[in-house]
Amino acid sequence: MAPSLAAQNSLMWITPRPDLVFVAGQGSWLTDGDGKRYLDFIQGWAVNCLGHGHPALVQAITDQAARLINPSPAFYNAPALALAQGLAQASGLERVFFANTGAEANEGAIKLARKWGQVHRQGAHQIITFTDGFHGRTLATMSASGKAGWDQRFAPQVPGFPKARYNDLDSVAALIDDRTVAVMLEPIQGEAGVIPATREFLQGLRQLSTERGLLLIVDEVQTGMGRSGKLFAHQHAGIRPDIMTLGKGIGGGVPLSALLAREECCCFEAGDQGGTYNGNPLMTAAGGAVLDILTAPGFLDSVVALGDYLGAGLQKLAERHGLPGERGTGLLRALVLADDRGPRLVAAARARQPEGLLLNAPRPHLLRFMPALNVSREEIDLMLGWLDELLADPTLA
Repeated sequence: MAPSLAAQNSLMWITPRPDLVFVAGQGSWLTDGDGKRYLDFIQGWAVNCLGHGHPALVQAITDQAARLINPSPAFYNAPALALAQGLAQASGLERVFFANTGAEANEGAIKLARKWGQVHRQGAHQIITFTDGFHGRTLATMSASGKAGWDQRFAPQVPGFPKARYNDLDSVAALIDDRTVAVMLEPIQGEAGVIPATREFLQGLRQLSTERGLLLIVDEVQTGMGRSGKLFAHQHAGIRPDIMTLGKGIGGGVPLSALLAREECCCFEAGDQGGTYNGNPLMTAAGGAVLDILTAPGFLDSVVALGDYLGAGLQKLAERHGLPGERGTGLLRALVLADDRGPRLVAAARARQPEGLLLNAPRPHLLRFMPALNVSREEIDLMLGWLDELLADPTLA
């Protein structure tokens, strides 16, 4: 059933929400309180990398909840140790710090880079970030983001984040001075509309950072954990960052994130970093189950194949409806529209009967697709068919 007005008003208003309540989920499908099903191509903004209710994830959480939930981050626990070791081995970054959200992991990366600048670069603290980039909603990560208008919210902003142009190496080089300690970017700008960094740009950033003695920070909160078809999106360019952040998919739906760094970058002292829930065994047990599945033989190959299949289907829709085209990598993709009807398409897709479709329009002129990494081809076909109907509807133009 729909929520009562009193129940809705108990939540602090931060954004308009549709008048429905989800009560169950399985795989690529959500069910609301009235029993209507929705094909979910948002998956919590790329959070539910294995879809809703994956048996291995449910089992890991259930077993760990019965055993130990949180002994305090002042002590070691077995799931955190196992996940840290697995991530370190998979990434080639020797040290891991667990947190709860992507913004918190990025905040930690900023703190680590600034501490490194105090120790190794005479107090250098500025971190070059990028126009249209997105790194989270804390004051520091909003300041690091290049989202239009965010420099006016909650003023004054945290200083020290000059903005370069994405995929423009010269614009980065022009900003480097004695105050610069790092460069920070998303390998694919998600909120900006699924804009990939070119291989040449990432390789150039790695070379430039090394030559100038700077840290390279890669924000893989959205792109990491298999979303691009590799475990980490920067691996497509064959580079190794100094610091990497993970979030969203790492927990398969539960609050978990991670800050990873090369041994040489790890200069925190006791008391510099922490968090009440960080690295608790319940969340890291979930992360361990996710990592095991993503690194199983053939899983990432299937993500590549499904991404190619989805991309080809979106391109056919673009050609059929006279749209500019599609872009993306793996199962993070966008369909570029010829106008600003994205929000209308999202609302109409959700309202369709008898089953709804959940889509996302981070910009009015495009749709973003973030399905479960184990979505089926049949579900992709179903989504494409429904979207074809919506794109043909003259009332949505």
